[in-house]
Amino acid sequence: MSGFENYSREALQIEHEIERKGAILGIDWDDAVQVRELARQALDCKLGESNCEPDDPDDRARIELFGLAQLMLTVMKESADQNLLTHGGGAWKAFARALWAEHEFRGGSA
Repeated sequence: MSGFENYSREALQIEHEIERKGAILGIDWDDAVQVRELARQALDCKLGESNCEPDDPDDRARIELFGLAQLMLTVMKESADQNLLTHGGGAWKAFARALWAEHEFRGGSA
């Protein structure tokens, strides 16, 4: 990758958007059960299928949140490729833990 990326700033911006989407959806990032349910929805979501269509503002916010999670992972991977440690804040960490737990529960591997 050429050029300079401010991974910390990008992660902060993504975290802010994750928090905004969470507020729209009424997510309490400290409620592990609620966040785990969100993780299940994220892993089950396949755009174009009926379980993942943006029919209303909440559905749209949820889908955008799932996209932000993917974007955060991309920023973290790209920064790691540059030997830089980048991470999000509390909302991201709660969601990431829930995504990982759900992935492992389903028999996934790293």
